[in-house]
Amino acid sequence: MKLVFSLALVMAIFTAGVFAQTAAELAEIWEKEHITNILPSNTRHKDLIKYLDDLRTLGIKVSDVGRSYQNREIYQLEFGSGPLKVFMWSQMHGDEPTATPALIDMFTVLQKNRDKEWVKQIEKTITLRAVPMLNPDGADLFIRRNIQGIDINRDALDLKTPEARILKSLRDTWEPEIGFNLHNQNALTAAGRTNKQAAISFLVVYGDAEKTETEGHIRNKRLVAAMTQALQNFIPGHIGRYGDEWTPTAFGDSFSAWGTPTILIETGGLHREDEMYLVKLNFIAFMTALKALADGSEKNFSPANYDLIPRNAGGQLMNVIIRNATIIDPLKPNGPTVADLGINFERRRDQLSTPAFIRRIGELTSIHGLEEFDASGFYVVGRFDPIKTGSRAELLFFRRDRTIDWAATETPQPEPDAIFSTGRWFKGEGVVPKK
Repeated sequence: MKLVFSLALVMAIFTAGVFAQTAAELAEIWEKEHITNILPSNTRHKDLIKYLDDLRTLGIKVSDVGRSYQNREIYQLEFGSGPLKVFMWSQMHGDEPTATPALIDMFTVLQKNRDKEWVKQIEKTITLRAVPMLNPDGADLFIRRNIQGIDINRDALDLKTPEARILKSLRDTWEPEIGFNLHNQNALTAAGRTNKQAAISFLVVYGDAEKTETEGHIRNKRLVAAMTQALQNFIPGHIGRYGDEWTPTAFGDSFSAWGTPTILIETGGLHREDEMYLVKLNFIAFMTALKALADGSEKNFSPANYDLIPRNAGGQLMNVIIRNATIIDPLKPNGPTVADLGINFERRRDQLSTPAFIRRIGELTSIHGLEEFDASGFYVVGRFDPIKTGSRAELLFFRRDRTIDWAATETPQPEPDAIFSTGRWFKGEGVVPKK
């Protein structure tokens, strides 16, 4: 009996070892084997096609499943032959690109590691299909909607867009058991009432207004709990839970209503980390979900852990806050005011300069800046226009111990000590101290 017990124990340990890849191991695999090399926000449809050519060369099944409004190809990838059908789609909003390269890398790693026991388990348990870049027209212009000006993610019922019709047809003809709806959210979304960005947020999507919990819904809660545990190794405190308002025109809600319980994954921002780091986080989340389904470990997670994830919160983060600035309007030189300046960046492709705008002026003690500077020793003047809410954050900084006649109109403007422009210090970085 002792020998039998010992052999059983050894087999259990062996099985856990070959099937259960840790989050750290998944991260290492991505670092070594990912093939995407263009930042997501710079990726166009032509770049996707090159990635797909690489996947075809590896042996991944790549199918042309339809055309966008401007006749760009929309593709579907497939891996595995198991009975459990899992369906993923990304970039139905053209300016929400992070998950697209993560999907490419996921299929790459699965195909390259088909000789590994943990991948064999996924392959025989799951059939995985994915549509990367559902909205290629919007992706090429880096805009949310499609070329018709329609939000594809609000077209699940009317089906006015070819992209929505393709997505619904793929679901209806295959009837997957699990869906993954992959998006990006505002980079200034906070994880609960904290000063931490929600780098990743999850939502287990209900299929009706009454928020009925089905077995598929509960299973998806366990999957999110597994993904959250994996990601906590990299972004502790930076995981949020997306709002669960019932939106029947949205595809996640409709997929769940049609019989495919869906998990929404929203990628946010993470200050001081580049876009590829967020791609890696998505890859880790996707692979964790697949292996948890394949080896059955998702059943070891409590769905209650999902409900412990802090809800997304907005309005408490800004990109930059300039604290205690003495604001000078040269047209009103006798009336300087002291206030905080809250600055936010507009989302653009990485290769383009980022416009920065003043969004709040006043006492911003309840707001946290991802970067904060103490301007208590400086006069601050608008570089081109007077400082006001909504104006571009083009700012000149002058030390307050300087004698400057702000009312003078005939003499040249004095040279500033620092210039803040397009979201960065154009001159004098470090002169205005960080808080």
